[in-house]
Amino acid sequence: MTGHIRIVNDPVDLVPLLITFNNSDFKKVYGLISKNWMTDEELSEEVEIEKVRECIAILKKGNLVEEQWRMPEPGKKPSKEYKTTYSRFRANFQCTMDDLGDLINVSISTDEVLRDLVDEIDKSVHSGNGSVNDLARKFSVSPIFVKGLAKRVPHLEVKGQGLVSLESKGE
Repeated sequence: MTGHIRIVNDPVDLVPLLITFNNSDFKKVYGLISKNWMTDEELSEEVEIEKVRECIAILKKGNLVEEQWRMPEPGKKPSKEYKTTYSRFRANFQCTMDDLGDLINVSISTDEVLRDLVDEIDKSVHSGNGSVNDLARKFSVSPIFVKGLAKRVPHLEVKGQGLVSLESKGE
């Protein structure tokens, strides 16, 4: 296990952590890769492959996982392997209880609850309205809620004061 400490200065950075530790399959994946470098294939022996891929995507989004190529046996293809980046956590931020509540809500709500809102935000971003503040006003949520959603959704990213859609939605 590495000795690196994850210092969280922005409360939005809690979202990937809360998502990971609120899901037993994701937590299991995190636990496995905190001990050893493991490939998708090795992880899928313990957890369903789709859950592994979802978890790795969330961990990547939160900069919580390292990846490298594993050298294959002769005649076989190389594969990516993953390991957690941090073994400790430190929070160094202050926010309102409302903002903290929004981030926890975004993190632990079921996908069905947020799906419609994500679809509408996605449409707005694609039509050119990516301003976090404008989206927050339009959908009657807080700006931190919008940023939290972007941390949760693999194909959205916060850039400055706006949201952008990443070109490869599957990553």
